[in-house]
Amino acid sequence: MGASVGKQEGGPMAEINVTPLVDVMLVLLIIFMITTPLMNHKVKVQLPEAQVIKKEETKQAVPPITISVTENGDYFLNDEPSTKQAIESRLSVEAQKMPQPPVQIRADKTTQYRLINDVVKIAQMQGMAKVGFVTTPPKKGQ
Repeated sequence: MGASVGKQEGGPMAEINVTPLVDVMLVLLIIFMITTPLMNHKVKVQLPEAQVIKKEETKQAVPPITISVTENGDYFLNDEPSTKQAIESRLSVEAQKMPQPPVQIRADKTTQYRLINDVVKIAQMQGMAKVGFVTTPPKKGQ
């Protein structure tokens, strides 16, 4: 014979059964108690501490080297027509300077990536440390 908590027989129960909730919480507690010690690192090492030193802004900033690539494969070094060989020789000279000037690569939107990749490889092979791409900033509404 079953006992009913509600006033009507067969009516809905007005109390919440918290037993399943307690069971789930206990299982989660046990899982976290077991996995927490496993998350510790086995080998203890003394990590170095970094110190942030702000550089003073140099008044004599090195002007960047701009390499432009058009859709049809024409190369421009600082807005003057150039070839891959001329770019390579200029970058090898610039790579020896201290501080090294950054290289900025500009390309048409429809330029094949193969042409841009060639310029990046040339700059890397010559030892240029800072190679970047020039893009247009996104519009405010987007």
